[in-house]
Amino acid sequence: MRILDHLWISILRTIVSYSILMIVTLWLGKQVNGNRNYYNFALSITIGSFIANMGFDYKLNFFTMLAAFLSLICIYFIFSLLSSRSRILRKWLSGRPSIIMEQGKILDSNMKKIRYTLDDLNQQLRQQGIFDIAEVEYAVLEVSGKLSVLKKERYQPLVKKDVFPANIQSNRILPIELIMDGVAIDKNFHEPFSNQWLDQQLKQRKLQMKDIQYAVISSNGSLFVDLFADGLTSPTDME
Repeated sequence: MRILDHLWISILRTIVSYSILMIVTLWLGKQVNGNRNYYNFALSITIGSFIANMGFDYKLNFFTMLAAFLSLICIYFIFSLLSSRSRILRKWLSGRPSIIMEQGKILDSNMKKIRYTLDDLNQQLRQQGIFDIAEVEYAVLEVSGKLSVLKKERYQPLVKKDVFPANIQSNRILPIELIMDGVAIDKNFHEPFSNQWLDQQLKQRKLQMKDIQYAVISSNGSLFVDLFADGLTSPTDME
């Protein structure tokens, strides 16, 4: 009889724990599912441990585990809220991408810092269908562990603008972020993209820095600006 009681208790705890997990996952959104940074990955592992113990270990008090689980979720939510408002905190919590290749050159010093080997690089290039490293212009290792690659222009797929030779540029650069969340990223300013150049660009567009959510120099050297006020009366919602 005792074994049967434990069986039903375990089933009931599992159902409740799984239901709580589904509610929390829907509330937190896609960030946890993607494991895009360090604390998302840590949270995913910890949530799995909590749910397993809540569901199967009947020796542990369910409500004590539930309280600890909800406390963890609250801590995560607070850190997510703070990091969304602070670029410095976001850098420490989420980490930063690492440039592995620049202008076709392998940056071995950057690779050593993150303990990333040539075998790792070649493997991830092959997974993207790149078997010749000479095709790569830029390679960036994202915080998620995935490798983002920009091929040299002569190896890129043909698009409409390539039909017109005047649009083809021989020199491409890695995008340079100048403004994020209304704050200038001072370390990224250098010639020809100086503070004075940016001020001139903003004056021409009749914009102020506090109104800009994101400004970046794209790979073709043009300035992309996105405002806090999108001006969309009915934005598309895919949820």
